Amino acid sequence: MTPFVPIAEFLLTLRQMGIMDRQILAAMESVPRALFLDGEGRHGPLFAERPQPIACGQTNTPPILIALMLQALALTGRERILDVGTGSGYLAAVLSMMGRHVYTMERFRTLSEAARARFAAIRSDSITAVHGHGMHGWAERAPFDRIVTMASAPEPPRYLIDQLSPNGVMIMPIGPADGVQTLTRFQRVERSFQRSAICDVRFVPLIQGKAIRL
Repeated sequence: MTPFVPIAEFLLTLRQMGIMDRQILAAMESVPRALFLDGEGRHGPLFAERPQPIACGQTNTPPILIALMLQALALTGRERILDVGTGSGYLAAVLSMMGRHVYTMERFRTLSEAARARFAAIRSDSITAVHGHGMHGWAERAPFDRIVTMASAPEPPRYLIDQLSPNGVMIMPIGPADGVQTLTRFQRVERSFQRSAICDVRFVPLIQGKAIRL
């Protein structure tokens, strides 16, 4: 199987799901997925529909779910984006192809350093990555036009909501830490927020503080 077949099949799947946005398809095609997988994951299905393991006992968000997030974000190319939970760095890399600048935070130093190396490998100059927990967002860089949180909470943290710009959008899994959550879209409209469900998911809970080890 040539390396081009998996991405072609994946893009076809996205179109069959109704994700036709050329910007999303082009961004996901241009980021080398294998670079953002660890160990044996690089030799398996590059676009698996289930989470794949990465370092520090964490998992990589399935690309299909990332595509749904990108569609909900409705990016125009001018946005400053906060990505809470860098993980392998794949989402931040794709976002950097679609927004003005991505600020990404990861509580595991090992993951943060590995992601920065990957960003350097793809020669991205529109991603700023730091080792931090993200529970309180990144006040020094706020406000953000878009926020994506790759960890769940019973309700969206006030710190993150307050860092959204007018008409800003946040995507976050909402629900219990040990059960099914709802990936939810929040949009600031004047002094209130419009809230809409995207799909059911299972994410790790948002945890305050940097990891003591790793």
